[in-house]
Amino acid sequence: MAQSLSNILLHIVFSTKHRQPWIDTDIETELVIYLATACRTLECPSHAIGAADDHVHIACSLSRTIAVSKLVQEIKPDSSKWMKSKGERYAEFAWQNGYGAFSIGQSQLSDLRTYIMNQREHHRRTTFQDEFRQICNKYGVEFDERFVWD
Repeated sequence: MAQSLSNILLHIVFSTKHRQPWIDTDIETELVIYLATACRTLECPSHAIGAADDHVHIACSLSRTIAVSKLVQEIKPDSSKWMKSKGERYAEFAWQNGYGAFSIGQSQLSDLRTYIMNQREHHRRTTFQDEFRQICNKYGVEFDERFVWD
């Protein structure tokens, strides 16, 4: 085949360090725009990005030229620096070390978009930790609680 093609869709989730509530409604829209731009710059266009106080969800396409780990490695430090530049109240901002990245099918994208766009409402009823456990169970990912939370 002369041309390389792909359609890999991801659901990426990561939290603030120690799940601190850094992502208030004052900064959320700007952060979402910043993350969308970072994804697009890496040729991994976002389909939806949503946040709650202590974490973000990103639905994006994965470029055929970048690894998942490289994508996350690029957007987390860049967005952390950006957050710190937004004023003294964000000076100590940091993301957790790890992340979750899950593949989804094209037929799941619409539901995932809706889920991501309703994060604030969803987290009136459930914590990030409970949500992350549910996501891992949904995608069939085993994890050790001792190494997931930082």
